[in-house]
Amino acid sequence: MSDNIIAVRSRKTIYREGDNVIKVFDTDFAKYDVLSEALNQARVENIGINVPKVVEVKTVDGKWAIVSEFIEGKTLAQLMKENPEKKEHFLEMFVDLQMQVHNASCPLLNKLKDKMNRKIHEADIDSSTRYELHTRLESMPKHNKVCHGDFNPSNIIVKDDGTPYILDWSHATQGNASADVARTYLLFCLDGDTETADAYLDLFCAKSGTAKQYIQKWLPIVAASQSVKGKPEERELLLKWANVVEYF
Repeated sequence: MSDNIIAVRSRKTIYREGDNVIKVFDTDFAKYDVLSEALNQARVENIGINVPKVVEVKTVDGKWAIVSEFIEGKTLAQLMKENPEKKEHFLEMFVDLQMQVHNASCPLLNKLKDKMNRKIHEADIDSSTRYELHTRLESMPKHNKVCHGDFNPSNIIVKDDGTPYILDWSHATQGNASADVARTYLLFCLDGDTETADAYLDLFCAKSGTAKQYIQKWLPIVAASQSVKGKPEERELLLKWANVVEYF
């Protein structure tokens, strides 16, 4: 399979095998996390969104793996990089796709608020900040919209005919869509692309009729949550975001 590697990501390697793609997780990856990701992907297959279908879950050389259908195409991140003159067009496609996700319903997904409360409890922050974040989270309007949890251009494959497919549903939940938007905004910022982050947020707010201040209120909550299992090199910046709760 080593000749068919599509991507190598943190603690996982993705291969192509015929009409399928195999995501092989490192040996230290928890079984329940792998099964949870496969279950999330299976749950969103039939809610009106283009998602690669799960074929099976198995072990490869003693490592857990998820087998899904292979989607031929380029990631939206690749297209943005290769066609900078079309960046606005691709960003608009990106926002439209995210709004399509948010308009879907999937009652079997875990609740975003439960996940956020658990992560805030685990975050490396002082008790007063933790209390403020828990309080803010409880005060947020309760919704049940599908939230991808890691919505970024690298997780979207665009086929040659222009059909987009959304990948990597390991963080999917149901809840308030503005938390999902705050997460995407932070992903652009963590990638050092604050220009695209701001353009994305402006465009999403304009298209959805959402007040920017409302999404900004979610930023410390989402940052605290992401700091728990996020990349070590990003943790310091995320904790700074989490600790500015009183300014938003």
